[in-house]
Amino acid sequence: MRKISKLAAALTLLGSFIYNQSLAQTSAKKPNIIFILADDLGYGNLTSFNKGSKIPTPNIDRIATEGTKFTRFYSGNTVCAPSRCALMTGYHMGHAFIRGNGKGKDGKGALRPQDTTIAQRLQGNGYVTGMFGKWGLGDADSQGAPHLKGYNEFFGYLDQSHAHDYYTSHLFEIRNNKTERVNIDSSQYTQDLIADKALGFIKDHKDQPFFLYLPFTLPHAELVVPQELLKKFQNPDGTSKLGPEKPFKKHNNYDDQAQPHAAFAAMVSKLDADVGRILDQVKQLGLDDNTYIFFTSDNGPHKEGGADPVFFDSNGPLKGVKRDLYEGGIRVPLLVKAPGKVPAGKVNDVAWAFWDILPTVGQLTNTPVPAGIDGLSFTQALAGQAQTKQHDYLYWQFREGELKEAVTQGDWKLIRFKDSGKKEILELYNLKEDIGENNNLASKYPAKVKALRALQLKAKTQPENKNFDWSDVEK
Repeated sequence: MRKISKLAAALTLLGSFIYNQSLAQTSAKKPNIIFILADDLGYGNLTSFNKGSKIPTPNIDRIATEGTKFTRFYSGNTVCAPSRCALMTGYHMGHAFIRGNGKGKDGKGALRPQDTTIAQRLQGNGYVTGMFGKWGLGDADSQGAPHLKGYNEFFGYLDQSHAHDYYTSHLFEIRNNKTERVNIDSSQYTQDLIADKALGFIKDHKDQPFFLYLPFTLPHAELVVPQELLKKFQNPDGTSKLGPEKPFKKHNNYDDQAQPHAAFAAMVSKLDADVGRILDQVKQLGLDDNTYIFFTSDNGPHKEGGADPVFFDSNGPLKGVKRDLYEGGIRVPLLVKAPGKVPAGKVNDVAWAFWDILPTVGQLTNTPVPAGIDGLSFTQALAGQAQTKQHDYLYWQFREGELKEAVTQGDWKLIRFKDSGKKEILELYNLKEDIGENNNLASKYPAKVKALRALQLKAKTQPENKNFDWSDVEK
């Protein structure tokens, strides 16, 4: 009996040791990161940010219910490519190489060899990395091609203009360690193809740490969806449920759309459904407890191809849209969930931005990040704790014609408008009292204008990229 008792005790100790080792290995396992980036989705296009939205987004709202909603998060810029550059590299528009939209050629609109991305950093730390959607930071033959910027797998668009076409004869894919053009069935909606690839990536790599970047093209113009999706927002007779429609006639890159309101609503609804598919798969594969899921947008809402941000209240309480440096052009929704790591059902108003994602993910995954970047780690905010280290200020610049610059410090915001040969215009707002930026206080607080203008000058260096005209930046 005594020998049996000793054996039982030994087995108990062994079992306890194995169990504790298993717990230690589980707790030490690197977390998966899924970063979902909508294209031109406004602050007010989600029902979790705007209860009056005309388009239900129940799946995206699940991230808010199960995680934390950040109400003062900012995009990298007010258009696609520079915003994504800030996200990937950790630099804001005062220091980034890409500060405006342009073709993804070397020396112009492509990342350079010295521009290391979040994917490269994670790949170097044992992560398998995948991107499915729109890249916008380098063509296939450039130094900014996805296979050179840290991605093991990629399927989607390289060029912003090409991404206007939801029905196309080709996309791009990483094959044999190269980014190559691949022919596809032009009758298939590309969002379906891209979402399916993303789901396959999660399933294929469920047993190893992965970084999944999903820069979906929805709901960027042009406004087009398969007929079966459009029906959700149509009456039985085929008319729009969203009232009388003003048809959009073909203009520039955008084709005709007889029911632009219904089409836009269907695109947002499709985006929401595909986010739901991602959430469901993560849960079904048992990855939920070790996966951080981020959802945001690359900039404010667009008004192209028949889109109507006024009708949809796409910027909510904010002023401005895409291409503006008012809050509506750069403040974007951010939702983050990770059960047991990010508190559920919370709202956080800490101010942070795209360039903070790289160092934040770096700390979450114990991945070294580049020295000297503009971003800070906001892991404390993600954990529901007080964020002890915050930015003194946030800065943006944008030029398509007129130069625009903006800086925020605390509740204050200064926007500068400068057109060549004309006197600059300065607008000062107190965002706490006037989130809609309706009351310009520049004449009332000249000292504050002077202090924030000094920060604008301090925040930037002359860009090495000669593709864009920044002649008024330093003046």
